[in-house]
Formats: sequence, C-alpha cells, structure tokens
Amino acid sequence: MAFKIYTKTGDDGTTGLYGGARVAKYDLRIEAYGTVDELNSYIGLIRDQPLDHDSIKVLLEIQDRLFTIGSILAVQPGKKNLSVPSLLAEDLELLEKEIDRMDKELPPMKNFILPGGHTTVSFIHIARCVCRRAERLTVHLSSQNEVDSLIIKYLNRLSDYLFTLARLTAKNMGASEQPWLPRK
Repeated sequence: MAFKIYTKTGDDGTTGLYGGARVAKYDLRIEAYGTVDELNSYIGLIRDQPLDHDSIKVLLEIQDRLFTIGSILAVQPGKKNLSVPSLLAEDLELLEKEIDRMDKELPPMKNFILPGGHTTVSFIHIARCVCRRAERLTVHLSSQNEVDSLIIKYLNRLSDYLFTLARLTAKNMGASEQPWLPRK
C-alpha cells in the first residue's frame, strides 16, 4: 500500500523525528539533516552532468551515504534500538582514495581557485559550499547532542572530494582554473 505524500501533521510548524518526538521545523537537528538533503539534491544535479562513469558511480555511493547520514541525524536523541543504516570507516576511506586518485591527475595548487570555468564545475563548487554548511550545522548540533564523529569527518572529507572533483572536471572539460590573486 502506498503512503500519502501529505500527512498534515506538519501544518503546525513541527516535524517528527525518528523515534516519535515532534520538534519545530527550525530545530538545529532539522536544519542539519535538511541541509544534508539539499546537498544530496545538488549531488544529483552533478550526477546529471557529462562526467565519466567512475565519477558517476562514486556520486551514487555518496548519495546513498548522505541518505544514511540524514537517517542517523533524524533519530530522536536518546532513542536506542531503532533500525538505522550505518556509516562506516570504509565510506570515509572511499572518499580519501578517490581524492588521492584524482589528485594524481592534477597540477599542484599554487593559489586559491575561484569557482567557475564551466557550468558543471560551478555546480560542483555549489555542492561543496552546501556540504560545508551541512558540516557546520552538524558540528553545531554535536555541541548540544551526541553526534557520531564519523558523520562530521565524512562531511569534511566530502567537501575535499568535491573540491578535487571540481578541479579534475575543469581539467577534463578544458576549462581553465582561475587563480585568486589578491590585490596588494
């Protein structure tokens, strides 16, 4: 049996956590996993761009992990024994392996790089910025509630992955990197 998209339970400005508690839609926990969801949508936009098969495969893995992170963050604090998917150290290792692989194909950075050069590159940089916001919100949440440190590490590494993917995509698309040269 299909479930309805609308429940009307949020019409009062609250939403339910996994575990039953209702909180305001502006609750920091909702901001954190909502931003992870926004990031996941941007990753989908990137995946729809002309990228190589291997990058698309990794982006699908990342989207799955972002759903996992959102699920974990949606759990009511203090609720145990709920069935929630796990984020694993191997997930972090995949990002690091991919960063190292891509980095071997890139010239060393000598300056900060201005986002842009190609629409696809710009989409990746937007996702990187949303990732950093998700990380900041999750770190803020961790100052108030227990948050698995692997989530914070994953989001941090994911922004590094996205930066490196943007650089490699620019190179592969023949777009030049524009270094930031500050005025003196």
